[in-house]
Amino acid sequence: MRISLQAELGDFRDRRAIYVFALKMSFLAVTLSSIVIVLLLPPLDWAGLMPVPLAHGVVYGVLLSWLIGGAVSSVLSLIAGHAMHQLSVSRAEFEQLSRTDVLSGLLNRRAFTEALEQVDGNACLAIFDVDRFKAINDRFGHACGDSVIVAVSAILAAAFGGHSVAARLGGEEFGAIVVGGSQEQRIERVQSVCARLAGHPVVAEDCVVALTVSAGIAEFEPARSNEAVYSAADKALYLAKALGRNRVVHENDGLHPGWRRRLPEEAVAAHAMNMDCDEARLA
Repeated sequence: MRISLQAELGDFRDRRAIYVFALKMSFLAVTLSSIVIVLLLPPLDWAGLMPVPLAHGVVYGVLLSWLIGGAVSSVLSLIAGHAMHQLSVSRAEFEQLSRTDVLSGLLNRRAFTEALEQVDGNACLAIFDVDRFKAINDRFGHACGDSVIVAVSAILAAAFGGHSVAARLGGEEFGAIVVGGSQEQRIERVQSVCARLAGHPVVAEDCVVALTVSAGIAEFEPARSNEAVYSAADKALYLAKALGRNRVVHENDGLHPGWRRRLPEEAVAAHAMNMDCDEARLA
């Protein structure tokens, strides 16, 4: 019977695996010792060094190997198994910490970048930015600003669960991969999150902070790189900011004629330049 003793750390997160490992190691140890005894005693008996008949010596040797060797190997295997369990748990916790933003509890930028690579099919990228966050920090203090980040993160985590995923990209900027539904339904999900944030002031550190969030949305497409999607969402977010904040802009919205009157001339020129660059890259 073949016994696999491959000690991969991932196998030791469950304590039950420790006892299975100890049982396998003990069985293998006593089996090997019994084989050694059976092979070693006949030459000793032939040389006249056996104090008892060969048959009795084999029986005694095998019994002792199972009793003493089994007990010792079991204890040592349990110790080794517990050490591997602790190492496995520590590694899992480290991996989790390396992928999580400490303040918000959301994925960090590194983990979000990895999640972008896994997107397949019906999804969009939304980039959120808390409006006038620097003013919040300046007026209420950084502790209150941290509370705003935590509150926004909680709402994003609740809104984008399941196959969707949310992350803190840095500072007051967040990202979400919105999976499923039609394009209109995904836009509505993003809009509902922004509306919920605007309708729930953050209470912390003896202060009440009314906040708004702007968002830009871009669609994932089969022949489109993640960099292009991110760039398009970022440009849509820039447009949402330039239009006065507290709004959601989809990349397909473009620059509506009605919006031109509300934008500074330099913002219109910058948007036109971005569109020209995109067309040049596609040409």
